Amino acid sequence: MSIAYSLAAVVGAYLIGSLSFAVIVSRAMGLADPRSYGSGNPGATNVLRTGNRVAAVITLALDALKGYVPVVLAFIGAEHHHWWGDGTVAAVGLAAFLGHLWPVFFHFKGGKGVATAAGVLFGFNPLLGLATLATWVIIAAFFRYSSLASLAAAAFAPFYQLLIWDADMFALAIFVMSLLLVWRHEGNIRKLIAGTESKLGHKARPS
Repeated sequence: MSIAYSLAAVVGAYLIGSLSFAVIVSRAMGLADPRSYGSGNPGATNVLRTGNRVAAVITLALDALKGYVPVVLAFIGAEHHHWWGDGTVAAVGLAAFLGHLWPVFFHFKGGKGVATAAGVLFGFNPLLGLATLATWVIIAAFFRYSSLASLAAAAFAPFYQLLIWDADMFALAIFVMSLLLVWRHEGNIRKLIAGTESKLGHKARPS
């Protein structure tokens, strides 16, 4: 029975992660589809390129929450009801992240997963989330590139987990998320090298 519960939790987390809030919020607020301008990425940074900061903040918050909430609920199931162990909690976080990358409700074409990964990290360990967020903020403040800040945060998150906490199932999930984040930023890496990457707050017209 615990295996069935674990599977249901992981599938549920994936479905929650599949809610592409950049598209949903943009439609609700009468904005252009974020997949039609800028980087084409359905995420908060691209929504910000419309100049609508409220929409971007809402998208950021909801994308983070869809990573955070499933993990917290999974911890409750593990600690209070003993439905599963830490391995399932780690899998739930990874599933929510994968849902954002490959959302079943949006033809498996999702975003890069930065906000959702942050939400997962805060769910795993608030201190780890804060350390990773601080890394993002410092890099973004100095260089004004969201992609560079995200790459730095992705690189440091697994090391924070391994050096300060444990080499456990959470570390494995974090490592996988970090690898996928770097992979999803391949185009941004090319633009950073070429000096053509857009900076934070840069507006983009719909294509």
